[in-house]
Amino acid sequence: MPRLAVFPKGYLDQLCVTGEMTLREWLDLAATLDVDGVEMYDRFLPDAPADLLALRAELEARGLAMPMLCHSPDYTQPDPAARAAEVARTERMIAAAATLGAVQCRVLSGQARPGLDRETAIGWVADCWRALLPSAERHGVVLAVENHYKDGFWEYREFAQRAELFLDLLSRVESPWLRVNFDPSNALVAGDDPLVLLPAVLPRMITMHASDRYLSDGDLAALRQADGTLGYPRTLRHGVIGEGLNDYDRIFSVLSAAGWDGWISIEDGEDGLEPLAESAAFLRRKIAEHWPG
Repeated sequence: MPRLAVFPKGYLDQLCVTGEMTLREWLDLAATLDVDGVEMYDRFLPDAPADLLALRAELEARGLAMPMLCHSPDYTQPDPAARAAEVARTERMIAAAATLGAVQCRVLSGQARPGLDRETAIGWVADCWRALLPSAERHGVVLAVENHYKDGFWEYREFAQRAELFLDLLSRVESPWLRVNFDPSNALVAGDDPLVLLPAVLPRMITMHASDRYLSDGDLAALRQADGTLGYPRTLRHGVIGEGLNDYDRIFSVLSAAGWDGWISIEDGEDGLEPLAESAAFLRRKIAEHWPG
């Protein structure tokens, strides 16, 4: 049966920018939810090994695991030295994930900078992923590539946002240490059908981000045509899971029929703790329905 984690999507500014919330305060909130674990984000993670060990102790004291570190590397930078620096940074994140007891480290492709040549950029990203495999294997941490929309602190959207490019890039690196973190909402806003993408990534899928998206104004077609800007478009909202555009009964039916039982992590909380608790309750109910054993 899948286990349930939570990611502080609605608290990233407080944790990473303003400092209005401490990591300990976030863990105290997460411990009030019906979840088994907490995903961390690279921008609010401490650097020193002693601090990482202290954080692991804080998690364990609250009965929480840390299944995955959400890392947002940028491998589409034209400067080879910049890409090498990103690989080195990811290696540090892999080591940090292992120290915290995580079994996955999320990786991305990079930003869809204007003027990128597709094949050249694919080559850059694939080379960076391959360079990370020895570190992943050494630490016992799987690299989980996400079909991503956009890191909130990036200027441009994800390079491998669309399913066709994502699958092409994924096919370039075959390794048990490079697998998939599937996000159905990201497929929707990329203009893809998550129920078409899911069977394609399922053989390599190790984790899932659960969220639900809705638009406060406009439609998905307009969103897909918009230029990337710093942060997320204001019209694109994370809502209570089960009340948005995703069909979780169909998604979970596919997963349970395939015998998949990895971690599912909630991405919600933009409107506070109560909707986050509602999302957790919805997912618990659906997990019980689709994995009755």
